[in-house]
Amino acid sequence: MPYSEADTKAKLITPKLRDSGWDERYITREKYYFTDGRKQAGGARGEKKFVDYLLRYQDINLAIVEAKKEDVNYKQGLQQVIAYGRALDVEYVYSTNGHNILEYHIPTGQSQDVDEFPTPRELFERKYPNINKVRQNVVTQEFFSDGTKTPRYYQKIAVQKTIDALSSGKDRILLTLATGTGKTYIAFQVAYRALESRWRKNDTGNKKPRILYLADRNILIEQAMNEFNPLENDCKRLQGVSIKKNGGKVPLSGNIFFAIYQAVAENKNRQYLITDSEDDSLTAYYKQYPADFFDLIIIDECHRGSANDDSSWREIIEYFSSAVHLGLTATPKRDVNGDTYSYFGDPIYEYSLKDGINDGFLTPYKVKRITTNIDEYRPNTHDSVDGDLPNKVYGISDWEKTITSQQRHELIAKTVLDNINKMDKTIVFCKNQPHALELKLAIDRFKKVKNPDYCVRVTSDEGQIGRDYLEQFQDNDKDIPVILTSSKMLTTGVDAKNVRNIVLIAPIESMIEFKQIIGRGTRTFEGKDFFTILDFVKASDKFYDKEWDGVADVVTDVKADGKSKDDVKEVKEIDPIENLKEKDDEPKKHEPINITIKGRKLKVLDIETSYVGVDGRPIATQEYLEQLIGVLGKYCQHNEQALKDAWANPKYRQTLLAKLEEMLSFGQNINNIKAIFKAKDSDIYDVLNHLVFSKDIITREQRAVAAESSEFIQQLQNAKAREFLLFVLDKYKKDGVVELEQKRLPSLVELSGLGPVSELANDFGGMAQLKESYLQLQREIYR
Repeated sequence: MPYSEADTKAKLITPKLRDSGWDERYITREKYYFTDGRKQAGGARGEKKFVDYLLRYQDINLAIVEAKKEDVNYKQGLQQVIAYGRALDVEYVYSTNGHNILEYHIPTGQSQDVDEFPTPRELFERKYPNINKVRQNVVTQEFFSDGTKTPRYYQKIAVQKTIDALSSGKDRILLTLATGTGKTYIAFQVAYRALESRWRKNDTGNKKPRILYLADRNILIEQAMNEFNPLENDCKRLQGVSIKKNGGKVPLSGNIFFAIYQAVAENKNRQYLITDSEDDSLTAYYKQYPADFFDLIIIDECHRGSANDDSSWREIIEYFSSAVHLGLTATPKRDVNGDTYSYFGDPIYEYSLKDGINDGFLTPYKVKRITTNIDEYRPNTHDSVDGDLPNKVYGISDWEKTITSQQRHELIAKTVLDNINKMDKTIVFCKNQPHALELKLAIDRFKKVKNPDYCVRVTSDEGQIGRDYLEQFQDNDKDIPVILTSSKMLTTGVDAKNVRNIVLIAPIESMIEFKQIIGRGTRTFEGKDFFTILDFVKASDKFYDKEWDGVADVVTDVKADGKSKDDVKEVKEIDPIENLKEKDDEPKKHEPINITIKGRKLKVLDIETSYVGVDGRPIATQEYLEQLIGVLGKYCQHNEQALKDAWANPKYRQTLLAKLEEMLSFGQNINNIKAIFKAKDSDIYDVLNHLVFSKDIITREQRAVAAESSEFIQQLQNAKAREFLLFVLDKYKKDGVVELEQKRLPSLVELSGLGPVSELANDFGGMAQLKESYLQLQREIYR
């Protein structure tokens, strides 16, 4: 009799690997899970990705082995293991049934049968041919580990690729990873491994390298220094006050130096800095350092001007041009950001928002596009207008730039409060600082929570008070403040994990800024299954732009109907200095004209809810249902009986649900679909059956009553056996299909109070008969 897959591994595959030198130090086996599974409603997770064997040497991923049962074709499942091989950044994958071994080389697509697995050293030397001892010492340096945090698979890849690039002599390196995926942690691991291996740009001695970490805000530097805490003794903060106390001399001791760009560059932009101390800006002092002082410069959020010739601090990285420059960004390639890519080159590694959500490391979102009857406005004789306003139609982009209305502020405030849970942390992104104040005051008028700090404005004008509010907002142990109103200040630098709502009430021109704003909600937090985007300005059109979660050649203007125009629209980049100042989107020529609407009531016309699909883009309800019909029809070959048979079997039912969850974020939206058809008391099967085969939707109670009167139940002779099945029917009627899962049987027996499983099994004629009766009951329910 052929071995099972588990026995094939234990008795055939693992011995072959050991024969080739792959002992326990180098093999991660018995299902190496490398994702967490996409987040779903109720704290559930989608399917986790795993490989049978991950072969590593010196903690470097080198190959994957796909195990098959002894009697299965050893080439079966090759495409999946190739996809996983690309995800885990290995060059070789192997597929085997313990007798035959197929070797596949991913970069070339070439494959061959081999008699045995290559040795660890052989695979290592294929990856690093002709490697010398110095470079080997660098690339094999272990990651930092204190037992409290383990790098995720993509973080390990990003770090290893960076270390490989450093050791090979590459001097300009770019990493592109979505907001919330741990870029600072990656930078820390790179710095740790560089220090521990004694890597230096132009030195093979035994001294540690010197590293400069640059960011454009103090809060980013503070967060970075917290992440680098295990290297605290090697770290120095470059601050004006400290340098003044040191007689104007910069610190030379230490190995990792942290500074904001403005603190290092000349003070020609001093007028733009918003500071509350002298720590942030001084006259130029970076030239006190020799030009070759630093071996590595890490540039956080490098897309915000670091490679722009007109940048106020381009001179810094040019002065330290001999160092390796490592840029970190969340922004994919685009024309508006082309200077960054021309400077650093293409990213050596990319990990997108879509990847993060599907892997379960970022939180999915849903979008509510809100349309009001004041989105467009034309002056009329009934309204009161405080100024000279040309008679034309004004659109969403004109609000808070050309026109404003207290009534519109109040409509938005009431709508926001009506569409969020009152204690869910929320950020409202406004046009400018005055707009943020008006919204804060409007929300105060309609809030249900009396605390005066329930809603606060956090902008640069607020100074330290605003920063204190932001710190409290980020503290997950504090409930207040709940709502922040802001404009540009909170697009970056907000490490608040429990943000449940992002509200957009001002147009967003830049895709870079849009990504940063959406990123405020993607961080994971316990109990946070998704976050909601409330869009009053059709900013969510950008989700349908081809550059939203990938590489786009040009930036295209998107109309309200989601179709792209042919012309290219230039998008203004966010300058870090201006960002600190939070200037208005347009040069302020005049205050917007105030309008008082008379003779009509302002109201919301429509709220369109969309759910994010696996491609990272929102799916509207109609489109969602159409996709759902397509998936279901394909699964059951458009055969009603096939769907019924699959649903009546717990194993096949779970497989179908998993498939839907994988393709359509189904678990997140199952109750929403039932709500669409006003079928909250029905089985989801009946909603699906209605969608695909136009059958009437009946309630769970109707199904339970029919099953109770079935011949199967009526002919049961044993009273306790019948009582148990009626108990299961009652649980199904109240709680739905979840009560019919295979794993629920033992707990259902316990809850029934009819004795232990072994005793009740005797009432059915044995354990096998108990299990079969449980399955037969389900066939009766779905008859």
